[in-house]
Amino acid sequence: MVETAYATAFDLRGAIVRREVSAVEVVSATLERLEKLEPHLNAFVTLTPELALEAAREADATLARGEEPGALHGLPLSVKDLIDVGGVRTTFGSRLMAGNIAAADAPSVERVRAAGACIIGKSTTTEFGCKAGGGDSPLTGVTRNAWDLERTTGGSSAGAATSVAAGLTPFALGTDGGGSTRIPASLCGVFGIKGQFGRVPFFPTSATPTLAHVGVLSRTVRDGALLLGVISGFDARDPASVAGPVPDFLAACEEPVEGMRVAWSPTLGYARPEPEVVELAERAALSFEELGCSVELVEEVMKDPVDLWSAEFYAGVGTRLKDALHGSPDLMDPAVVEVLEPALDQTIDEYYAKVFERYALREEVRRFFESFDLLLTPTLPVAAFGAGVDIPPQVFDRNVVSWVYYTYPFNLTGNPAASVPCGFTAEGLPVGLQVVGATHRETDVLRAAAAFEEAHPWARRRPDLPL
Repeated sequence: MVETAYATAFDLRGAIVRREVSAVEVVSATLERLEKLEPHLNAFVTLTPELALEAAREADATLARGEEPGALHGLPLSVKDLIDVGGVRTTFGSRLMAGNIAAADAPSVERVRAAGACIIGKSTTTEFGCKAGGGDSPLTGVTRNAWDLERTTGGSSAGAATSVAAGLTPFALGTDGGGSTRIPASLCGVFGIKGQFGRVPFFPTSATPTLAHVGVLSRTVRDGALLLGVISGFDARDPASVAGPVPDFLAACEEPVEGMRVAWSPTLGYARPEPEVVELAERAALSFEELGCSVELVEEVMKDPVDLWSAEFYAGVGTRLKDALHGSPDLMDPAVVEVLEPALDQTIDEYYAKVFERYALREEVRRFFESFDLLLTPTLPVAAFGAGVDIPPQVFDRNVVSWVYYTYPFNLTGNPAASVPCGFTAEGLPVGLQVVGATHRETDVLRAAAAFEEAHPWARRRPDLPL
């Protein structure tokens, strides 16, 4: 029997295709491990064992018929509960939507199912994806970090990140509207990437349609590249969908990084990170010199665009939830209500002034990447803090998302960005390095992340879990 826990997607798929193990055996072992870990992690809102086993049986039947296996043939996968799986609940982590059944698959789900993936369940999210810190929601309670069950996963792709860290599945689908893939990736010690805005189609339309990305979380860079490649590509239902061929993300992982121009910015010009986090991220950034890159310190990349992000994100969600905010706020997370209500008070003049500032920011970042191929920063200012805590205790004067500093700017600009594990604190908590590429240059992000992973492998280190 092939060991499924912590196996890479490539190893698992290879074993299934060579018929060393059946897809049904892989999915059954995953579900058995899930049953043992879920009481500790609380990573799922809805489990779909029959859906997964049905897909696994079809994967085995495909091989028996001598047909070509899919790119994700027989691989277990989870889907964040902001992404629709047809016939399954999409609750958005909210009691307001606890009975909402999705009418059809989202484009990303259509594609993973067509590629042979076996969906084991819907992973937890903060309510409507509105919090970066606590990893909790009124509907599902607190999701816990596999590295320390008393610590937060971060949000909003909380269950996706901690379940991948726990070796349940090699990868997972998340979302990212202000960092919601990269934040929990950093805190849970896994790889997380959002492609160029529109690279992965988003439908039904998000409440934050100019910010939202479908993201990927995985234990290795190449597994992430595999999944990102499957879900990418034009879809007419998403007006922002990127047309044209999808880059070869897997091939990019094999490309050398020698000669790349790298900017290292410890604060972007405004962040207030913990010294230990900066030390680990800086060591990782400077290691790119050993890989043949030029690395330049850039203290200020931009002014803090948090007001631009907040105006767009919270106005969108607040408008969608206006009736609930006025009629049944008691059913919602108080921290979410607190940030949504002021967003609805802005005038049209105030809103559009920020829209035009956002376009200016995009141009500023575009010019920045004329001088550099990559921008490296810490992914977050801190390592994991208390489970269920919304804002790190060492961060002041910031709200449930604005404390993340480094991630939301690149939802405003749409640049591809990833979080790569780059070390552990003295307390044994993971820290992430953010890798940002120029517009449409996911290949640069992936080649850099893969090169760093090869030089400083992290997937061999595993959390101590109560099994």
